Amino acid sequence: MGKKYVYLFTEGNATMRELLGGKGANLAEMTNIGLPVPQGFTISTEACTQYYEDGRKINDEIMAEIMEYVAKMEEINGKKFGDLQNPLLVSVRSGARASMPGMMDTILNLGLNDDVVAAMIKGNPDPKFERFVYDCYRRFIQMFSDVVMEVGKKYFEALIDEMKEKKGVTFDTELTAADLKELAGQFKAEYKKQLGADFPSDPKVQLYEAIRAVFRSWDNPRANVYRMDHDIPYSWGTAVNVMPMVFGATPPPAKRC
Repeated sequence: MGKKYVYLFTEGNATMRELLGGKGANLAEMTNIGLPVPQGFTISTEACTQYYEDGRKINDEIMAEIMEYVAKMEEINGKKFGDLQNPLLVSVRSGARASMPGMMDTILNLGLNDDVVAAMIKGNPDPKFERFVYDCYRRFIQMFSDVVMEVGKKYFEALIDEMKEKKGVTFDTELTAADLKELAGQFKAEYKKQLGADFPSDPKVQLYEAIRAVFRSWDNPRANVYRMDHDIPYSWGTAVNVMPMVFGATPPPAKRC
């Protein structure tokens, strides 16, 4: 049996900080004591080290294990990536063993695409909810483009400013659901213009790229400076935590697995 690189929150504890990072170990410990933690998984610091040893690639063995744990997370939470009845949206966050606030990357609302957005809105007739969903979507496109694919946020900020000028408003919060829907389309067009490819609609492709971006951020300039200032070894690497998004609701008790 090969090395284990991925752990459900139910498989870890507070003593596993070196392997799961501070965030992952704490999420596991909170799960163990019965707190209502949205159940996901942690990709270990050893996977990050392997990523660099493999030439900044997530090898097939580790990726297969991640996909196995995606299926477990879907089963535990009763949601699935890309499902049009009960879609799973996740956050992908760094988590080194030593706290490095703001130094590495985070991606939120991963799992959104045109079909999922339309299905979510169809299931809730409240116009405020429609605006909320399109706001999440355009933010996700911008965040993914900037953080994961390294397309500068300035391109998207310019489109937002143009939209506000066109609509005669001052603040983002004054834009309507229709405005935000239009912005989402403009953002995807800008992504294609900058990268020559369509914005990825497959949540599993989004997840792969997001995990790779978090590993990559361990070696970004601000993280390197922070580590030098705080005597944090480069060899430690970062864990990655993948867990469901929760929007103002108490999650159900976790299933044990």
